[in-house]
Amino acid sequence: MTNTRKITSAMKMVSSAKLHKAQEQVTHYYPYWVRMRRMLDSLLNGNGSAEEIELLSERHEIKRVAIVAISSNSSLCGSFNSSVQKRLNETLSKDYGALPQKDISLYLIGKKIYESISKRPSEYKIKGPFFDLAHKPDRTAIDQICDELIELFLSKEVDKIEIIYNRFKNTSIQIITRETLLPIARKYLDKNGEANFDQRNSQKWRVNYIVEPDVQQFLTTILPNILHLQMYGAMLNSYASEHGARTTAMQTATDNADELIENLVLEYNKFRQNAITKEIIDIIGGSEVMR
Repeated sequence: MTNTRKITSAMKMVSSAKLHKAQEQVTHYYPYWVRMRRMLDSLLNGNGSAEEIELLSERHEIKRVAIVAISSNSSLCGSFNSSVQKRLNETLSKDYGALPQKDISLYLIGKKIYESISKRPSEYKIKGPFFDLAHKPDRTAIDQICDELIELFLSKEVDKIEIIYNRFKNTSIQIITRETLLPIARKYLDKNGEANFDQRNSQKWRVNYIVEPDVQQFLTTILPNILHLQMYGAMLNSYASEHGARTTAMQTATDNADELIENLVLEYNKFRQNAITKEIIDIIGGSEVMR
């Protein structure tokens, strides 16, 4: 038990160090993402010509979809992986259960989600595995996946693209999140940068930009970059959430090990004391007989 306690304590320290680095990446990324998203929403507000851009247009009928699901490569991180698996299964069965499995493409990032899906008999188009991305989010590799998804959407090979991941809130709380990547939705962000579809709450930060040569051409250029940012942000959040969940799980395991060790030591001392007391009684009893 002492050895187990040493292992869980060491794993907690390692995950805590990785979590600190991941938190810094999320902190540096988030303000830039919020600014970009607010700029996009300001440009889309009341701009009818934006509807003609393919990445913004919703398909009348959803016949083919692609889903990106992000997990970790290893376990011992609480419900981090199981929550992704559960949400993906719910999405496949409830929302897209009527679609043929061959019309659903799954981009599975992380060994745990890949193993849980690929081992089951199905006709899903499974892409990957992308194990390295779960271990270390790399912007270049993420952009390549995102470009592939954009091409699938523009060529009408898929009608909708979603992403499922854990959004980092703090060390103890990770929020399972499901978002639409394509078509890009109109979002109105509140003062904290959270999506709010009440347009009135976003009036105070909306800006009337002057764009040259025109809004449509500008949006056509910038929209892929915004998708890259959204995908990269999801990977950073998932990476931070993994180590936050593992830090909490290993801290709990270490505390439990400490409690078990304390109880075992107490029980050992009781047995030892009883054995000593019995020996003393036997010695005293023997000496009385010899008299």
